[in-house]
Amino acid sequence: MTFFTRRDALAFAAALAFTAAATTAHAQVKEIRIDWATYNPVSLVLKDQGLLEKEFAKDGIGIRWVQSAGSNKALEFLNAGSLDFGSTAGAAALVGKINGNPIQSIYVYSRPEWTALVAKGDSPIKTVADLKGKRVAVTRGTDPHIFLVRALAENKLTEKDVKLVLLQHADGRLALERGDVDAWAGLDPIMAAAEIEGGAKLFFRKPEANTWGVLNVREEFAKQNPEIVKRVLKVYEDARKASIADKAALTKSLVAATKLPDAVIERQLERTELTHSVIGKPQADSIIAAGVALQEAGVLESNIDIKAVTASLIEPKYLTAGATQ
Repeated sequence: MTFFTRRDALAFAAALAFTAAATTAHAQVKEIRIDWATYNPVSLVLKDQGLLEKEFAKDGIGIRWVQSAGSNKALEFLNAGSLDFGSTAGAAALVGKINGNPIQSIYVYSRPEWTALVAKGDSPIKTVADLKGKRVAVTRGTDPHIFLVRALAENKLTEKDVKLVLLQHADGRLALERGDVDAWAGLDPIMAAAEIEGGAKLFFRKPEANTWGVLNVREEFAKQNPEIVKRVLKVYEDARKASIADKAALTKSLVAATKLPDAVIERQLERTELTHSVIGKPQADSIIAAGVALQEAGVLESNIDIKAVTASLIEPKYLTAGATQ
């Protein structure tokens, strides 16, 4: 016969309560809301191949796909609770976190050079300094916006020295081609299309100032459903590896989603490295460098502890063994 002490009974009751709570939290998940974005090629393979649907079918959990037109939109959806997982640039996630967006960056989907400063092919603009007093299209709260701010600062200019025209990325390209703006802080694949189809020139490039592509999760969702988060990342890994193994399928997915020619997508992929997935020090260093640059430019308050916020943003624990550093 086994005898239970009062302490044993309390411990057993607590364990049962924890299990019941975990089961309830899991049972409440009927749908996973996740984004796809043309700046995140892996998300398109994930979506087109129905990998998440296959993974969660046995649990009766549906998958809802939402398009993010830019990091700003993904962050907006995450903050509103209409997305559980959203794709952004690392620096954009930092700014979102500073502004109170309750997210964690948990995965790397790309190491891109997805932004540069763009002008029409026949434009007299040749350097960042030439932007003084000019109209520049930009999507606020995205890596291209942060890239622009840093480029201006390096040339002893600020946003006040140019005339910002706030547009979503696709509208920024149109505004440039119509002559409504003098320059544009571009984003691939729309930027690649402006190059190949419209003859635009990338007059300022700095690959190292492009921050990594990261997948974010709502903190509340991750806290309540850690095993689901791990399974999502496991499937994301399958999609990332499939993207590398079958470039033709990856290109096909991007062409179908963007309605852009193969040549444009090939230019985007030339600038997109998909060989990393683990989030950690390299991403933190890139994010911190961007944050400090934004502080120096006066965009972020000087009293913000960028390192501390970055540390609270990055969470690598959900990615299983076997991922690529």
